[in-house]
Amino acid sequence: MAARVRYDQRVLALIEVRGGSRDWTEAERVFEAHGWPVVGHEPRGQGTSAGILTADPAARVYCVEIRLYGASRRAERGATWQVRNAARTAQLEMYVRRADRLDRDSEMLTEWRAYSTAHRAGRLSRVARWLARAGVFDAGTQVTGGPGEALRLARAALDGGARRAVAVRPMDGRWKHPARMRRERQFDRRMAAFTIGTLVLVSSVAIAAEHAGGVRYFWAGVALLAGCVALSAGGTVDRGHHLGNTAGVAGAIVLLILVTTREGGLTEAGGIRLLYGLTLVTGLWLLVRQWTWGEWATWGVPLAATLVISSFAGAGSVLHALYADALQLTPGDLDVPPAWQFLSALKLVALLLPVLLVPAVWGIAKHYHYVVPGERTGGLMYVTILVAFLVAGGSFALDSAEEAASRTEKAARQGREAPHYFGVEPAWTCVEPTVPLASLPGEGPRLDPARPYLAFGVAGGNAVLWDRRSGGPLKVPAGKVRLVPATSAEARCGR
Repeated sequence: MAARVRYDQRVLALIEVRGGSRDWTEAERVFEAHGWPVVGHEPRGQGTSAGILTADPAARVYCVEIRLYGASRRAERGATWQVRNAARTAQLEMYVRRADRLDRDSEMLTEWRAYSTAHRAGRLSRVARWLARAGVFDAGTQVTGGPGEALRLARAALDGGARRAVAVRPMDGRWKHPARMRRERQFDRRMAAFTIGTLVLVSSVAIAAEHAGGVRYFWAGVALLAGCVALSAGGTVDRGHHLGNTAGVAGAIVLLILVTTREGGLTEAGGIRLLYGLTLVTGLWLLVRQWTWGEWATWGVPLAATLVISSFAGAGSVLHALYADALQLTPGDLDVPPAWQFLSALKLVALLLPVLLVPAVWGIAKHYHYVVPGERTGGLMYVTILVAFLVAGGSFALDSAEEAASRTEKAARQGREAPHYFGVEPAWTCVEPTVPLASLPGEGPRLDPARPYLAFGVAGGNAVLWDRRSGGPLKVPAGKVRLVPATSAEARCGR
């Protein structure tokens, strides 16, 4: 198995391996296969564990750096579970005695550009200073650090020659406030918390506004909590854990977005869709980004292929087959263009989207180290998702087809215009036989040329009709009748 290259967190762990030299060798192979560097090792009861653990010649304590995906919070818990899963898979007796999260967040140092001062004899004029800042005298050098460090770095001669005649100009204003937080990952986390908190606030307010009683209080509480998260994250972007100058800016942005969405007519349904979409996109991204190539090949590719094939290749025919069955017809009685079959497949896929909440919530829980699935859990998740898709897809498809067929039957009984259903366009039609009526074959009740029928078109050489009097289908050979559009169900035919 190839070692993982990408990871989010590093955890330094003391791992006790029991079983003697053969198991120690196997444990080192496991560490290497997972991409976990071994810092060192010593017999149990000696070195770091001296006076802490009792001596045991059949046990060795390894200092290993565990690398894993997910949030920094509870990362040590996730690392412990990762080691347990690896030990269970390799049939080894390993114990995580201690796990410390390594916080190696990079500072967001100010970047400076160096510009040449060799052209000046004295003090720069305002025009020359402006031209220098615009990059006219750019020296082709970029440095990072504080003001003094940047100037000394830019003037230093890397090739051992004379000091360079350059000055520096900042690319941002962070150097003016050295006390402010300048940690890259911390900044990213707080910006993400601000964005998500704002969106949840907007969604919750829209939902609470259209309810009363306990439901309103619940969503109002969610909105209040989301607002506190957004303001706290936005207000501490620049000053660590202390509310800074950005608190007012964050509050103004949140208020502006809230007022804009409310004035823009964000309804309860829109709020639910926004909240659902946010959960779905976030959860699925957190789930998929943690998969290795092996997991993609084992679970992702078969799952995606199954869903694509079943949804787009078969969904259209399934919906139309269920619709035809509800009208006492067969799938061959409906001649549906391929484009409409594709659109019906998209409809079914849209109906299946709520099922994706299961893996989305799983991805969020996995990212925050509340679950660390092993191979058996991954297989169970794959089977569960497939079963859920099949059950939910069948239920949604059946409900959609039966509802459309019921509306068509009701329109036929009442003599109204029938609704369309993904390329099936029933229309009132006069049926004029081109052969003697007595010799006209057909399936269903006897044809009455004097009144119109609800026609579904021509398929399989037959004109597929619906008789409003008998409440059932009628099929006659298309080559022996002439179909003439009728103005309504009450029109008289054959005149």
